[in-house]
Amino acid sequence: MVLDVIAGVCLILGALLSLSAGVALVRFPDLLSRMHAATKPQVLGLLLVLLGCGLRLRDHVDGTTLILVAIFQMATAPVAAHMVGRAAYRSGQARRDLLVIDELAGTEESGSDQAVVVGDGQRAPGQ
Repeated sequence: MVLDVIAGVCLILGALLSLSAGVALVRFPDLLSRMHAATKPQVLGLLLVLLGCGLRLRDHVDGTTLILVAIFQMATAPVAAHMVGRAAYRSGQARRDLLVIDELAGTEESGSDQAVVVGDGQRAPGQ
């Protein structure tokens, strides 16, 4: 009985966090803010939903599957957010006036003005 109540609370909190992530995707002004909203509360919401499902189901096979889903979500969401943020910054889609600290200002990469050098000291093909 107590585990069912805790599972229900986890499911409701997880659903509310995922809902807030969806609302933030629509309401936030720029790409980097939206990217933050798509990763942070969504992952925590999913983990709470998975915890609630695990407490409700109480089966080893289901628990193992839920743990694998949680591990893959926590491994892929930050990497995907980093790649989207980096691509947005490089393509000029990020609003730099909203950045508090611009750590990439001096290291902005562009394919046209930097040469890619391969191991033997020659330029890579197509550069």
